[in-house]
Amino acid sequence: MFPTFTTSEPGPEFSTSQLAFAAVTSLVLYGMFVLTQTVRHRDFILPVVAEGDASAAEEHAPPPSAAATRMSLALLTVSLAVSLNLAFGSAMASIGLTIPVIAVASIWLEGPLELGLGPTQIILLLLTLVVGVLTVVPGRATRLQGGVHLVLLAAFLFLAVNP
Repeated sequence: MFPTFTTSEPGPEFSTSQLAFAAVTSLVLYGMFVLTQTVRHRDFILPVVAEGDASAAEEHAPPPSAAATRMSLALLTVSLAVSLNLAFGSAMASIGLTIPVIAVASIWLEGPLELGLGPTQIILLLLTLVVGVLTVVPGRATRLQGGVHLVLLAAFLFLAVNP
């Protein structure tokens, strides 16, 4: 997607430095994935077996009672309402406080005040939102997901310097 938004080369092409950056960050992400799967969270991909019994069949827990299911659904609904309220409050605080401060600061700073996003920043914003949702929804972030966030930050910084 990025080559049609970058401006270093004509047409939908990466410049040499952009291509090198994409290659290095891809290798970093792949290395973090392999490290996560083979070292840190190796038990996620190994079967759960009784000690010393390599052929134990996979067993499921008994299903919850109807009352426990209803209670879980009710608590989930309440917690989602509280979680969304906090998210909306944070978004409103960011918008309601940041833009006025920048507007006042623009009185003393020279140059026009541009509050819009360019095409590259829109793509990075959308990627960040998707990755953020994938990280937050499960309720616990891993080092790999943190690494993905850092790579997105690196991409933003790199493309700010080398569009």
